[in-house]
Amino acid sequence: MMTSPTTVESTGAGVAAAGRSEQRPASPARTRRPRDWRMALEVIGFTAPALVLFFMFIVWPMIRAVEFSFFRWKGFGPLVDFVGLKNYVSVLTNDVFVGALLNNLFVVVMSIVIQLPVGIAVALLLNRKMRFQGILRMIVFVPYVLAEVIAGVVWFQLLQPQYGVIDSILGMVGIQGPEQGFLGDPKYAMWTVMVVLTWKYLGLAIILFLAGLQGVPAELDEAAQIDGATWWQTQRYVTLPLLGPTLRTWGFLSMVGSLQLFDMVWILTKGGPANSTMTMATFLINEGTRRSNYGIAGAASVILFVVALALALVYQRFILRRDNPDYADKAAR
Repeated sequence: MMTSPTTVESTGAGVAAAGRSEQRPASPARTRRPRDWRMALEVIGFTAPALVLFFMFIVWPMIRAVEFSFFRWKGFGPLVDFVGLKNYVSVLTNDVFVGALLNNLFVVVMSIVIQLPVGIAVALLLNRKMRFQGILRMIVFVPYVLAEVIAGVVWFQLLQPQYGVIDSILGMVGIQGPEQGFLGDPKYAMWTVMVVLTWKYLGLAIILFLAGLQGVPAELDEAAQIDGATWWQTQRYVTLPLLGPTLRTWGFLSMVGSLQLFDMVWILTKGGPANSTMTMATFLINEGTRRSNYGIAGAASVILFVVALALALVYQRFILRRDNPDYADKAAR
């Protein structure tokens, strides 16, 4: 078959054009630098105010507290009297601070021992269908939403000796309270504070447990009942294991809050009587604001931070890791 010159030329031109198109470098993708810069500026604009406030009111005071802890300083003049670690030694060998640390640990343990079973019991009760369920939940949660100052002042008046409501009620049933009052007797003061703390913060535990119970499928309870399990067996082997993440989270919050306890104790007793209700926070405030020992107060604040951080890391390492999917996979294997 013969091919005309025109056809050959057109074919050659087509091949050459195809070759040139194949050899032509691909055009670079359009850069999105303007858009990336705009997104970065938006992120900085939204986060910068929060970061500035966090640095001003959290990071900078922590840095200054660490700095104060190495000096003997009364709050006036420059920091010139460097004492090194003497403030830390003074705090750790101070019987009042050691007692305050033990009081914090007492609150940590008793909060879990008292609030955990009571909170679970009330949450299970309020999780069942009943009349006035919403009103009962609100009544349980009201103490928690009250400000610590208001709750502390109210309880301080209720616990006044002789003319307080608590002593009056006990007198009506033939029980004589302590002569100095429950807050004025070292034997009863810490236990009384613990009762007030339980009343104040039990609502948080109940609300958290109720929220966790909403995530337990009703089908599992029905299946357990069909298999012949009693109500207690259903709660023990079905409900409580599924409520585990909520219980562990509440335990962490309760522990951290107990270590930082200040407001309620300061309003009720200011650490007295005879330092029987002193906590680490009230100790450092007392040393700093009343005695102007800002170096001692700085060292106490650093120790409080280290103790709280250490317990939080231990709790996360051995308790909260159960909620990690990787840990669950290893345990299953």
